[in-house]
Amino acid sequence: MKCKPARYHLLAVLAAAALMLTACSDSAANNTTSPSPEEPSAPTQQEAPPSLPEFVFTRENFPRMDGSTSTAPLAQAAACVLLGEPREDVAELTVFNRTTQSFRNLANGLCDILIVSEPAPEVFGELAAQGYRYEMSAIATDALVFVVNESNPVDSLTLQQIQRIYTGRITNWKQVGGEDIEIEAFQRNSEAGSQVLMEKLVMDGVSMADAPKKNFSTAFGMGELISAIKGFDGSANAIGYTVYYYAEDMRMAEGLKIIAVDGVKPSGDTIRSGEYPFLNPYYAVIGADEPQDSPARIMYEWLLSDEGQQLAAHEGYVSVRSVD
Repeated sequence: MKCKPARYHLLAVLAAAALMLTACSDSAANNTTSPSPEEPSAPTQQEAPPSLPEFVFTRENFPRMDGSTSTAPLAQAAACVLLGEPREDVAELTVFNRTTQSFRNLANGLCDILIVSEPAPEVFGELAAQGYRYEMSAIATDALVFVVNESNPVDSLTLQQIQRIYTGRITNWKQVGGEDIEIEAFQRNSEAGSQVLMEKLVMDGVSMADAPKKNFSTAFGMGELISAIKGFDGSANAIGYTVYYYAEDMRMAEGLKIIAVDGVKPSGDTIRSGEYPFLNPYYAVIGADEPQDSPARIMYEWLLSDEGQQLAAHEGYVSVRSVD
């Protein structure tokens, strides 16, 4: 059944939004301007922005969204709630162009708001060279996680071991407590959000070895990479990385095993507490010159509100603020 569109006086929308979350599910950090590539980190507790004036989202005024593959489900849920339409009917509004390209699209006026992970560092330089100013706020936290075949006896790796695997210094699982088989280390392409996280959070300036050409791993998208690890020779020698949301909440890692890092297993609790090491926020991003009453800015503020944070948590993301 089609949800009724809500009239958003966002001070009093909590009950209506909660009802819509359930219906939409069944049917299928505050403002910072132009942060440097080194600046973003795990978000801290934030206060909700002030309540917004009454506004009705319609198909005609709905902001054009873009972002990362891993944030498309959150964007779809937001469209479902804000428009009051079934999830399948709003899917066309969330055909995302991936992390790096979405920032370029925003700067070039091809979209109005991003729900996105952090892009490659050079993207910030591109935006600065264009003179494009933006506002960027953390709305959720994700983690980069490592997956292996479930038959692999290795349950945990250290940061140093992961770095050495991906620089080619560790080439056999027996070197890290596993079986005597060669390690096949899958990678993403250079503009993928998870590759940006891998290079920033894990490698930290250490150059990765070239991906083995025989597995064509850099050509895979997020889902294809996980599927490839599952099916690679039917053996336990493959390892790859993805974001926690894909691996856990979308159940893409079924048949695989998410391993611990330095003894800490990624979970909602260890991600929110910061105990798990490889963390990075998801952001909402708009142009700095968006008027206060523009649909894009109203959506941006809504994503930071209690209702938006509740939606993120409901959809399986780790919200930056705890909300009931």
